[in-house]
Amino acid sequence: MSFNKAKPYVLVCIPAYNEASSIADVILGAKRYASEVLVYDDGSSDNTSVIAKLNGATVIRGSVNIGYGFAIKSLFQLAREKDADIIVTLDSDGQHNTDDIPCIVDSIVEGFDLVIGSRFLCNISKRKIPSYRSIGIKTITRFTQRASYNGITDAQSGFRGYSRNAVAKIDLFENGMAASTEILLIAKEKNLLVKEVPVTVNYGPEYSSTHNAFSHGVAVLVTVIQFISIKHPLLFYGLGGIALLCVAAFYTHWALDLYSDKKYISTNMILLSVGSGLLGVVLLATAVILYTLNVLLRQQQSK
Repeated sequence: MSFNKAKPYVLVCIPAYNEASSIADVILGAKRYASEVLVYDDGSSDNTSVIAKLNGATVIRGSVNIGYGFAIKSLFQLAREKDADIIVTLDSDGQHNTDDIPCIVDSIVEGFDLVIGSRFLCNISKRKIPSYRSIGIKTITRFTQRASYNGITDAQSGFRGYSRNAVAKIDLFENGMAASTEILLIAKEKNLLVKEVPVTVNYGPEYSSTHNAFSHGVAVLVTVIQFISIKHPLLFYGLGGIALLCVAAFYTHWALDLYSDKKYISTNMILLSVGSGLLGVVLLATAVILYTLNVLLRQQQSK
């Protein structure tokens, strides 16, 4: 379904948790460019919801804090129900400059499905990012590139734009911060057209992240591994299975040579051969089963 490119329905979606001090400014800034501002309060213990409503946002409040990914999933579902043409997500802590929203919207109007506001395409923003955060973001981005889009520079940016087509196709599983990476993995699988645009950001003591960098990185790593193992089982399990069978063949050949030449039975080599062989067979069987299930699921979805 097409939309009126001259005046699309732009829904700005803001996940929030205990951001009473900043949410008003974010909403007021977003309202200048949005048809509607939607806030998902992920179980805040302060008056984030009250302030959001007073400043004209539509507020959905969760009873308990679950996580960023769950908030995004909930916002996407509401965006589908509202049949919004363009969805823009941004953080509620004031880091993002709402004046960059038109740039993201314009790119969606041009025909892109997912537009990422990159901090690393803007020299001013790049200099503002604390060094430890810059290193962490770049590391996660490089890892994400391997399984999604090679050219992206900011895989962890929460400032993004989505077409109606993208929101319809992105069905998230992750409830935590790893959802940002999962979105890119799904977008790649669904062949969505992605673009990055430069955005400006604010950093300072009041904008310090509440998320542990190490746990965040581990969560992203686990998400990528899970995605590859389920979506590409022949690659993930199959190659490992073949490698283990090669190891088993190597030790079997070695053990037979020893017995043939010296009449010596190497228990260790036999155990390594049998163990590697059994594990290799299990991995290959897993690859075939998951691949078959994926094919059947795709066939079912295409009907």
